[in-house]
Amino acid sequence: MKALEIKDLKKDFGKNKVLSGISFEVEEGEIFGFLGPNGAGKTTTMRIILGLLKPDEGEALVMGHSLDTDDAARAGVGVLFENNGLYDKLTALENLDYYADLYGIEDKEERISYLLQLTGLSGRKDDQVGTFSTGMKRKLGIVRAILHRPDVLFLDEPTASLDPEAQKMVRDLILHLSEAESMTVFFNSHNLSEVQKICSRVAILHNGRIKALDTVENLQSDAGRTGVRITLCDLADTAKAESVLKDAGDVSEFVFDGNSVSVTLATGSASSLIEKLVMSGISIEEAVSEKHSLEEIYMETIKERGGE
Repeated sequence: MKALEIKDLKKDFGKNKVLSGISFEVEEGEIFGFLGPNGAGKTTTMRIILGLLKPDEGEALVMGHSLDTDDAARAGVGVLFENNGLYDKLTALENLDYYADLYGIEDKEERISYLLQLTGLSGRKDDQVGTFSTGMKRKLGIVRAILHRPDVLFLDEPTASLDPEAQKMVRDLILHLSEAESMTVFFNSHNLSEVQKICSRVAILHNGRIKALDTVENLQSDAGRTGVRITLCDLADTAKAESVLKDAGDVSEFVFDGNSVSVTLATGSASSLIEKLVMSGISIEEAVSEKHSLEEIYMETIKERGGE
């Protein structure tokens, strides 16, 4: 069974087309990144999946059920929006105890103790949440969202406004949940470097359409994004190398940094380019393949396909 099945979702708000027939699937246990600029339709998609908004057309299934019509199925999901859903005047323990009772968790004391220990918050369990740092609140918010052992966890910008150390703490927690609890994670984020570090696959949404959908590795291996960093033996050869690169029809762009140059190939292979340089009398010290970051792929995808 697929964790998520999104089939031809369409949604308009008046004359504003928000979703124009998007479809994708998410496998069980997968960490799936959902990317797109503001206004792309990410939040609308997430609200439709969660049953908070009705689509004009199409269907969204979570573990084979529609959360719009199946009350029991809603118990199988956890949700963390940018608001952590915590009460500042209650302690961490009081917050979790309250939500555990709402979920009807039978082993709540054991579950709460385990999750507080997992997140390193045991020592602060009796402190009011209002005294917590932003990163601590975010971790406690995730604990609140997973108390009831959901099959699918929906995270909306989980690392927003966090410093690098707190981002790493949250990232490590998400990875642990996916592995230790076999939890499917739907990760809606603008933080592309974080998505690249933890997501197995990503979808890029723009103007209400899916513009790219694949593993990060496959997107990086796209022929139009092949890169190589070449280091010349002699700095004096840079002018000659620049001339060769300008004349090479398979080079889309290049940037020099001293005697090194980063080259993006539109077509062809790095080996053929290196051969051209050597045949021109240029000595090469090293050539290393470069993979473009998810941010570069994201910007290229939106630029290249944004008009559709």
